[in-house]
Amino acid sequence: MRRSVWLSCLGVATLLALTGAAAPTAARDLPRTYVVSAEPGVLPEGIAIHDDGTMYVSSDGTGALFRGNVRSPQLRPFAAEGTGDRPSTLGVHTDRRGRVFSVGGGELTVHDRRGHLLATRTAEAGPLGAPDLNDLVVTRDAVYVTDWANPVVHRAEIRGGRIGPLLPWLDLRPAIPGFPSQYWLLNGIVADRSGETLLVASNGTEAVWRVETATREITQLDLGDQSFGADGMVLHGRTLYAVLNYGAPHGVYVAKLDDDLRGGTVTHRLTGEGFDLPTTLARHHCRLYVVNSQLDDPPGTPPYTVTAVDDPVCERH
Repeated sequence: MRRSVWLSCLGVATLLALTGAAAPTAARDLPRTYVVSAEPGVLPEGIAIHDDGTMYVSSDGTGALFRGNVRSPQLRPFAAEGTGDRPSTLGVHTDRRGRVFSVGGGELTVHDRRGHLLATRTAEAGPLGAPDLNDLVVTRDAVYVTDWANPVVHRAEIRGGRIGPLLPWLDLRPAIPGFPSQYWLLNGIVADRSGETLLVASNGTEAVWRVETATREITQLDLGDQSFGADGMVLHGRTLYAVLNYGAPHGVYVAKLDDDLRGGTVTHRLTGEGFDLPTTLARHHCRLYVVNSQLDDPPGTPPYTVTAVDDPVCERH
């Protein structure tokens, strides 16, 4: 979920659904555009939507968090303690308890719904130096965090609801011996329902990497000849939703994966929805919520928004 924009800034193309199937009808009374903020320089980056429809959006430009609901088009600042000095916040997710996990710089923070700070965990330096935490996924027993500056996935154990130290857990470099370490550029990360399999996006390798959490085995997700340097991602069952903004027309790409999440086929490309350099997305019911970052032209032009589109494969879940 990170600044892949400096690598390439491609124009927005037209909507293409490879299967030719029309998207199912979503809730027509919900907004199609959500205003994160009208303040200059916000540059939204990450998004999470809890089961009750509460929406959180992070700011790469200011480090702030914003909160709203899918029923209302306007978000407001979320008063998250302990983040006032953080210049950038990227990945944001919620867990089943409604706690808000977010990362920025070298820190992982956890807040309750009211914004009270529950935990702060600082990542260790990686093989290339200081961490630049990018995205995260929360499973039943751990938080896994990608590092844009290092080819490393960090992990904090969750036991009895408590968050352990954030430690280097996996170095991905053995997957491609000799590939330049500084160009892994780790972005989005998702997990299956069991937490036994992770999918890690690497903008630099233009690939998604499958990781077994028990053995730390790393293999490349086989999507055929499709370049798939994803930014943010969502995994719902065997359907992978990914935002691409480098190496392909900007937009949301949907892939149907096999049973063991080792390979699949891209079935839909949503690239004509007026996205403004999308970075990531969230899925809630039959809709996809896509962040318009404007990171290709900072500080961008207010208002900063999230665009909602119909999930083209929702009827199949």
